[in-house]
Amino acid sequence: MAKPHVILCSTGLSVDRPVLLGFAPAKLLHAYSFADVLNEDTGLGYQRRFNSQHSQDFRRYIRQPGASTIPLTLNLRPQEKGWKVDDLGSGQARLEIEASAGKVMAQVDCQHRLGCLGDLDIPLPFMCYVGLSLKEEMEVFSTINSKAKGLSTSLLDFHDAHLAGDLAKDRPEIFIALHLNNDPESPWCRQLDLGGESTSGMARRASLRTMQKAIKRFLAASRALKTRSPEKIAQIVLAFWRAIAEVLPAQWTTPRKHILTKGVGVYALMDIAADLYNEADASAKLDRAYFVNRLTDFAQDVDWTTSGRLKGLGGEGGVNEAADYIREMRKRSHLKVVSNG
Repeated sequence: MAKPHVILCSTGLSVDRPVLLGFAPAKLLHAYSFADVLNEDTGLGYQRRFNSQHSQDFRRYIRQPGASTIPLTLNLRPQEKGWKVDDLGSGQARLEIEASAGKVMAQVDCQHRLGCLGDLDIPLPFMCYVGLSLKEEMEVFSTINSKAKGLSTSLLDFHDAHLAGDLAKDRPEIFIALHLNNDPESPWCRQLDLGGESTSGMARRASLRTMQKAIKRFLAASRALKTRSPEKIAQIVLAFWRAIAEVLPAQWTTPRKHILTKGVGVYALMDIAADLYNEADASAKLDRAYFVNRLTDFAQDVDWTTSGRLKGLGGEGGVNEAADYIREMRKRSHLKVVSNG
């Protein structure tokens, strides 16, 4: 039977959390740790996608003379078996990991530094939390990386969703965006990029960050939260997007050629959704049929192509211009009907 790996560590506190501080070969840390990447199919995990180029760059750097790095941040998860920490007193401890334990340490902040070092004996410093829960681990990761270059803002939104005490109340825009992504009746179902990985093979049409910011515009323009619950508004927004996909099927199914699911299109359409919401009288049922009827009057008159009137628009100014153009086409359609009548 193979002997366990033993690492002598110092013990202490990182603010209020007990941690181990130590040094170990890169390949040992690589062998017994893992990155908990978000699986968008199951909703499990919380970290960004692995960037091989980023990791290769670090490998090239760390093998140079004079190279160094700040301590890797790990967590010995309480549910994982095959490890134990013996307190030796005087601020010292003995971390023992069974040879067959497998990956027992989560890479809280080091997945790209360790990713391509599985064959190197280079000594690396590490700080390891002892027994953080998954939620606590996610909080640490999100705090460390909230300003990190290259970290998906949609992934941070996903973290907010999981860490919020009452998501519908605290962050209604994320609650509604996730409802669009999760509801099987939604044309956006599994179509929003959350910043993780997916094995479904489906091409993502927009990011969670784009959708939640567009919904935030809708909420501000419609002031719907003053009279309706986030749950009810989520149903209304879903009804609007179902109507979009029904009225504009060709444009919806060819996203590369049309702007419906691109940032400027998502923002502008949520502005139009606010218009339609505000125009409804108190007795109106704001369901799919309501939005289909309103959209049918003008949507086909709009040039939704990426090579047409909306080509190259971006930023808030571009979104406002796109929304104004759609409103103008709606106005023209209405005047045409009146004159023909």
